[in-house]
Amino acid sequence: MKCNYHAHTPRCKHAAGTAEEYVQAALQAGFDVLGFSDHTPWPYRSGYVSGIRMAPEELDGYIEEVRAAQEAHRDEITIHLGLEAEYYPRYEDHLRRMRERGIGYYLLGQHAIDSEEDSPWTSQACEADDDMVRRYADTVARALGTGLFAYVAHPDIYLRRRPAERFNRACEEAADIICQSALEAGVPVEYNLLGLDCRHRGEVNCYPVDAFWQYIAKWHVPAIIGVDAHQPALLLNQALWDEGMAALTGLGFTVLDRLPMDAPRA
Repeated sequence: MKCNYHAHTPRCKHAAGTAEEYVQAALQAGFDVLGFSDHTPWPYRSGYVSGIRMAPEELDGYIEEVRAAQEAHRDEITIHLGLEAEYYPRYEDHLRRMRERGIGYYLLGQHAIDSEEDSPWTSQACEADDDMVRRYADTVARALGTGLFAYVAHPDIYLRRRPAERFNRACEEAADIICQSALEAGVPVEYNLLGLDCRHRGEVNCYPVDAFWQYIAKWHVPAIIGVDAHQPALLLNQALWDEGMAALTGLGFTVLDRLPMDAPRA
């Protein structure tokens, strides 16, 4: 099977394309499963308005659009309704309430360690601060302990701005915590193709971070490829998919082709 559980919509304010356009691209690229996982809307109690995610009042429209795509293409491709979410303990109840509204899965994308409304981005916080590196890993471990998340999106985000020569013992310890927690939770870690595409387009500080993946190979934690599509065209980039697969298999990773919700029925 060829599955992607990581795709966005324009509601996040930094993506393009309708759900239908993503589905058509997925069909053309030969995907069996497409999961929409736009950035979670948070009801920030401080009144903060995010510039990189949908507003809470847009959630209904997102759900309706994805459900319409599910209905229109139910005989062609499996479509899932999900969200990419951080783990903010103060808002954990919000994640559970959205499950009741039909959100089928969450990807853990810990873009900020505490909360976007009052803390720096993970990549900025961890750029030169080993204590923040450890806090990021501990947050990932705590998140996976809730059982709410299907996998860890771009687990190496904490290294995005960190110079390669500063991949030190703190970074290794963080990687160990992430992998141990993923194994205990029974979830894979994501090799992110959007980051790989950014690297090819000349962005220096981006994931996947080679040192991270080389280091965690010893853990034998399952990996999964996430396109992280912010535009439909990225789903059509077969060369990028093949490059990601080759990188993972070359390091000895077991690469999952589906999540448990798409396991064949006995």
